[in-house]
Amino acid sequence: MYTPKYTITNKILKDIGTVEACREIITNAPLVPAWEARFREEAIIRTVHYGTHIEGNALNFTEAAKVISGQSIVARDRDIQEVINYRNVLRFIGEAREIGEAGGKVTEQALKHLHKLTVEKILPSEECGKYRQTQVVLRNSQTGEISFRPPASVAVPFLIEDFLEWLNSKAIRDMHPVLQAGITHYELVRIHPFVDGNGRVARAVATWVLFREGYDIKKFFSLEEHYDKDDTGYYKALQSVEKPIIESEHSGNGDLTYWLEYFTEGLAIELTRIKEKVQKLSVDLKIKEHLGGGQVALNERQMKILEYVQQTGFIQSQIFREMFREYSDDTILRDLRDLMEKGVLKKEGSTKSARYVLIK
Repeated sequence: MYTPKYTITNKILKDIGTVEACREIITNAPLVPAWEARFREEAIIRTVHYGTHIEGNALNFTEAAKVISGQSIVARDRDIQEVINYRNVLRFIGEAREIGEAGGKVTEQALKHLHKLTVEKILPSEECGKYRQTQVVLRNSQTGEISFRPPASVAVPFLIEDFLEWLNSKAIRDMHPVLQAGITHYELVRIHPFVDGNGRVARAVATWVLFREGYDIKKFFSLEEHYDKDDTGYYKALQSVEKPIIESEHSGNGDLTYWLEYFTEGLAIELTRIKEKVQKLSVDLKIKEHLGGGQVALNERQMKILEYVQQTGFIQSQIFREMFREYSDDTILRDLRDLMEKGVLKKEGSTKSARYVLIK
C-alpha cells in the first residue's frame, strides 16, 4: 500500500494549531443564516475564480462571479466553460458524503466523474473521465525546460488504485485531516492521471477530504486563492518533494515535509482571514443588539478592543499598552470614552485595576 514519507515539524504543528483554533471560532460564530449563505457564496466564487485562474483562465473575479450567477459575459468560450465546470465540481464534492456506501469514500469511479465535470466541453469526450494513454511532461512556462515528468501512463491505474486504498483505509483515521488533504493534493498532482485538469482535480479532492473528515468549516474557505496569489511558492513546494530546494535542505526523494508545511500554512492563513472577518461581524451584531439594531462607526483600534472584550469578558489598561504600543495612552482613552458614549462599553471600578466590559 502507498506510504507517504514526511516529518511532523514544529511549523506544521503550529499551523495545524492555528487551523484548529480558527475552526472552533468560525464553527461556533453566532452568524445569521443570511450571512452564512453569503460567506459560502463568496467562498465558491473565490474557489472557482482562483482555481481556474492559476491554470491560465483569463476571466477576472467579477466576470467569474457573473458566470457563476448565470449572467452572460463576452469572453472566450473555454474560459466561461472552465468556470461553469468548476462550479459543478464544487457542487459535487459538497454532496460527496452521500456518494457510495462508505459515505464520502473517494472511489475511482467518483474520481473519474469529478474529472469529467472538470473538463466537460473542453476536452474531447473520449478523454473526459478517462486516464491518459500517453506520456506527458510539464514545462517551465518561462524557459521551456521540463520541470516534471509524471509516471508512465501504463502505471496510472495501478498508482491510483494503490493511493485510493491508502486514502480510504482505517490506517489513516488517526492522521490529522489537514495532512490527509495535503498528501492527497500532492499525490494526485504527481500521478497526473489525466491529460488535462489534474491541478483542479487534485485541489478539489483535497477539499473533499477535508469535508468528509468534518473539516468543511461551514464551507467558508478557499484553498485556491492562496495558491494563485503565490503561484511561484506553490509550484516550488510541489516540486520540493522530488528535488531539493536548497542544497542539503528539503532533500526531495519523495519527502513531503516541505510541501505539507506549505499546505498547512496556506490553510492557516486562509482560515485566519475568515476568522477575523467572522469575529468582526460577530462584534458588529453584538453592538447592534446593544443599540437596538442601529449601526455605529468604529475605527480599527476600537474593533480590536471589542473583539478582545468579547473573547475574554473585559479589558484593562495594561492590556492596551500591549495591544497598541504605537499609540499614546491619550489616544486609547479617547477610543474608550467614545465607546462608552455610544453605549457599547461601561467602566467598572475607578483605580488602576478598573476594567471595561460590554453593556448588557
